[in-house]
Amino acid sequence: MTAMHNPGAPPPMTPESVAKTGMTLNQISELVLRILYARGELTAQEIVQEICLPYEPIMREAIERLLKEQFVGRPGVRGLGELGFIYALTQSGLARARELTEFNSYAGPAPVTLADYRAAVERQAVMRQPVDKERLREALRHMVVSDELLEELGPAANNGRSIFLYGPPGNGKTLLAEAIGWVQNSGIYVPHAIQIEGHVVRMFDPLIHEALPTSQNGNGGSPLPRVGEMDQRWVLCRPPRIIVGGELTLDMLELIYDAKSKTYEAPLQIKANNGTFIIDDFGRQRVQPRDLLNRWTVPLEKRVDFLPLMRGKKVEFPFDVIIVFSTNLAPTDLVDEAFLRRIRHKIKVDDPTPRQFREILERVCRSRKVEFTEAGYSYLISEHYQKAGRPFRAVHPRDLVDQIIEIARYQSARPALEPGLIDRACRSYFVSLQ
Repeated sequence: MTAMHNPGAPPPMTPESVAKTGMTLNQISELVLRILYARGELTAQEIVQEICLPYEPIMREAIERLLKEQFVGRPGVRGLGELGFIYALTQSGLARARELTEFNSYAGPAPVTLADYRAAVERQAVMRQPVDKERLREALRHMVVSDELLEELGPAANNGRSIFLYGPPGNGKTLLAEAIGWVQNSGIYVPHAIQIEGHVVRMFDPLIHEALPTSQNGNGGSPLPRVGEMDQRWVLCRPPRIIVGGELTLDMLELIYDAKSKTYEAPLQIKANNGTFIIDDFGRQRVQPRDLLNRWTVPLEKRVDFLPLMRGKKVEFPFDVIIVFSTNLAPTDLVDEAFLRRIRHKIKVDDPTPRQFREILERVCRSRKVEFTEAGYSYLISEHYQKAGRPFRAVHPRDLVDQIIEIARYQSARPALEPGLIDRACRSYFVSLQ
């Protein structure tokens, strides 16, 4: 896919004061205590790098407060200037840190406010990244897609809301859904964590959010956060693209409380903000389709999601996600007409035409270095499709050519589209109905 190098919105800037962090000085000082409790002795520079707030004018004030309260001491120096001073917990500081971790043991970059997160999601909304034909063609260049299908996919991607892909299995619905995510070619900013009334919600997930190279992250390679540069509490990432299948449950769409760390983990659809959330094999989840779709009613219509904290208080999160439902089942067997109306774009992904099937087979043979021959192609179509009354599927060429390669390797033969290998591959791949 085309590399993405530039963010689609201006970066969040490093706060110039304690007030602009969204935290109190006391909260920042407590974070320092938890950092020292978790990491041991650290220099001022290392504390700054852990918390991602500038030494001047914020972290110095927090550290000096802890020194004055005798929660930390300075047992030595490891480096130049004030940033080289080593800090360690005193006995009273150790006791205080233990108390803090009973409520919240988060020890990482300072969280941002929910208001700042909402504003960032709005600035980099998917609808602010319009899709044109050339970008969509580039994202789908690895597939054989008709012009008619492209004309349906483009407006659906630009809608920035919901798409329903349906049709026979094996024709690339999942690949199409992934490609819709790839056409977003601007980076987005994701916070490490969000603070909500003293609770911390972890947001950045390296398993989901692909950070752009270091030179484009943080403040361009500078080792320390500085006023006037990008706020290092945020990470510049590619727009997320999350795929879930039969494992999806309603619980996975709620805030996940970690009893050990006393923090929350953002659910999948929130981590997918400014990106794509793909529900693959829709209708085969452990939860009923109607219940799952009812869960999406408010987010799809209002562009917000209400998630409860442990004590029942509901928090309003922004919801800026392209949801793609992909299914092999008939849509009318899954949901009623009323809900289908809420999904703006319903797109059928049908079997490839004979011309498309041939093009896919030629591409696969070329990529696998298997010679494509007219005789072999004609034999495959005549014997294993026309006589068998078998429909074309876009996935068949790849799977059959891979079968031919495996059989030829076992026979110490050269893989080729020839009748003997084709017959063995088809016999192994297709299920006999007789």
